Amino acid sequence: MSEYNADVVIVGGGISGCIMAWKLASSGVNVLVLEAGDRIDRNKSIMAYMNDPNRSNDTPYPQVANAPFPSMDNPNDYYVQMGPDNFQSNYVKALGGTTWHWLGTCLRFVPNDFRMKSAYGVMVDWPITYNDLESWYSLAESTLPVSGNSEFDLGAPRSQPYMMSEIPMTYSDKIIQKAFENLTLPDDPSMKLEVRGTPQGRNSKEYDNRPGCCGSNNCIPMCPVGAKYDGSVHAAKAEQAGAKILTNTTATFIQTNEDAQVTGIKFKTPEGDGVATGKIYVLAAHAIETPKLMLMSKDERYPNGVGNSSDQVGRNLMDHNCVLSYGLTKDPVFPYRAPLSTAGVENVKDGAFRKTRAAFRIEIGNDGWSWPVGYPEVLAPWMLKKSGRTYNKNAPVGQETKETYSPDEQSKDFFYGKNFRNMIKQNVEREIRFAFLVEQPPDPNNRIVPDFEKLDSFGLPRPKIYYTIDDYTKAGINVAVDLQKKMLDSLNATQQHHSWPYGAGHIVGTTRMGSDPKTSVVDTDLRCHDHKNMFILGSNTFPTVAASNPTLTIVAMTLKCVDAVQKQLQEME
Repeated sequence: MSEYNADVVIVGGGISGCIMAWKLASSGVNVLVLEAGDRIDRNKSIMAYMNDPNRSNDTPYPQVANAPFPSMDNPNDYYVQMGPDNFQSNYVKALGGTTWHWLGTCLRFVPNDFRMKSAYGVMVDWPITYNDLESWYSLAESTLPVSGNSEFDLGAPRSQPYMMSEIPMTYSDKIIQKAFENLTLPDDPSMKLEVRGTPQGRNSKEYDNRPGCCGSNNCIPMCPVGAKYDGSVHAAKAEQAGAKILTNTTATFIQTNEDAQVTGIKFKTPEGDGVATGKIYVLAAHAIETPKLMLMSKDERYPNGVGNSSDQVGRNLMDHNCVLSYGLTKDPVFPYRAPLSTAGVENVKDGAFRKTRAAFRIEIGNDGWSWPVGYPEVLAPWMLKKSGRTYNKNAPVGQETKETYSPDEQSKDFFYGKNFRNMIKQNVEREIRFAFLVEQPPDPNNRIVPDFEKLDSFGLPRPKIYYTIDDYTKAGINVAVDLQKKMLDSLNATQQHHSWPYGAGHIVGTTRMGSDPKTSVVDTDLRCHDHKNMFILGSNTFPTVAASNPTLTIVAMTLKCVDAVQKQLQEME
């Protein structure tokens, strides 16, 4: 059996684990990181993606037996879905975590996101306020760093400007901005849609040995040049500062003693088993894997799992239900010439409507129809329909879409050569796409538990997921669908389509933060109520999901937690 010892043992080498490791190692702390996945070679992964004729978003991240995860194409290969609705979000097991294939959006939560119960009588309040986190948001933005326009706070007041100037809005963003000038929320005519540039975790210029964004429009599945931030940046910094990172090392059990102290992390590798011991333990393994590990760690002392006296571990699973709309504009808007998104509508995320329905933000895509339809799969159906032939394939989006590939008009001519190129050009240059990220309230019945009967390819329990989309969320989705048509109409768009919700990959809530140990798992420092030498990082600690993308808040909370860990280490000396 392999044995390792360090001052701090971190489980998970994603964005939060790597930033924690970097900060601690830089201050002289002996840090060990256990990462289930492997290291990713950007150049090899990009070449594998480019050379695969059947490439998908999963191509750069091949499944390996010792670190299975829910793929983008088929998450049910890993999840055990218990319904009644399917949970559709995914993640990656790799050093750097899911930030390898994130979009890069870096939005702050707005103040009322932290006080939903007080402000609107729904959900729960966070045990901290926006003002408590504001300085940590500023530090998070300089840590990645974030490119943005400091002129607009997007509903979240700022004490510091962005470190880097914004990624410019595209031609299509400006066309859309003009078209939306007179649009309002269907249920609040006083709230106009304001299109603004989106703060992003990608360099707008060369910085920190990373280039500026080159606009390749390939942020997902992987930035080809490294302008977009991912967790491997701070993995490298952590190792340079002296941290030890073990990849292909899956944590399997959290050991404890009679004093409720964590005493070790058992792990499994392709070569055998081992244990890592330390003074302080940090779980940063993702909102699915962290509660799964805690619930797997049950024994006579803790029959319901480690850290679970509240029975909240694994519960309150949330995501952004992502509703897509897309169409063809009358005139060209020239997508595919920038990051996948450079602008959005953020001013509709908060208001009195949250008393009765979920809020949402609107992401404006620069990626044409590649998300809802995809290329090159779309080309053959179009050609066949243009030539009057049939194409026997189910639409790849939601049940509302009856004829995803229908052209403006039928033709008896088969397209090839110059005609084929012109057809593609005339369609592609007019494609627009919007994504509505709809918040979801916490529900203890939405949960993840380990399935001890259905094991994964490494012999460990798969995540069993119970999930439903509630009426509050559906009310927000309905308003989003109403607004989508108005948005597309304002652009004189044809071939309008709307999809049933996708998962946004923003998995939240499964080890919630709170002041009361009876109803929460961690305190405001992210210290586990039940085990004072164990901390838990990530969006799984969020009491609510809000409507903004979660990554910047993950980083802010991680940096805040670093202080608490350092103080506790000093007290132990």
